Amino acid sequence: MTLDNDLKQRSDGRCELCGAEAELDTYQLTDSDGHDERLALCPICIEQATAPTDLNHLRCLTTSIWSTTAAAQVLSYRLLHELRSESWAQEQLDMAYLEDDIRQWAEAGIHQADEHAIVHKDSNGVTLAAGDTVTIIKDLNVKGTSFVAKRGTAVRGISLTDNPAHIEGRVNGTRIVILTEFVKKN
Repeated sequence: MTLDNDLKQRSDGRCELCGAEAELDTYQLTDSDGHDERLALCPICIEQATAPTDLNHLRCLTTSIWSTTAAAQVLSYRLLHELRSESWAQEQLDMAYLEDDIRQWAEAGIHQADEHAIVHKDSNGVTLAAGDTVTIIKDLNVKGTSFVAKRGTAVRGISLTDNPAHIEGRVNGTRIVILTEFVKKN
């Protein structure tokens, strides 16, 4: 779908997510609440809007979440939500301020986790979420390093992985994978 004059003027010839001066196309942002807005996006952003995989390109969301265009804020919020296992994306979600109506619109389009979603649980069976703080409950030898992650060490701002038995966190300045059976949520 080609750009109409209103989108061309609003976007100033730049992608409304990444700011690229590329061949732009219209991206239709619709949801079940009746919102139907259009954005001028580059081909890469259109592809990422349906399947966010290029994390380097999607770092542009740290800027577009602050756009003055409501539809750009909504799409940025939704994509950041999908990428929330990445620490930078979770940080942006935590910092983002959206007006109440825009936040409701953004959240209306987020598909709630279904019964097949990966759930990470600590040693006590408590569900873990990205950004949580956990405490290591056993001294752990860290493979590939010369240090031991000591029992009682707090790991802040954890990230979740595709494996429900693993989380990622920073210990002694090194990002490591930790088995969930050896942590408890604070």
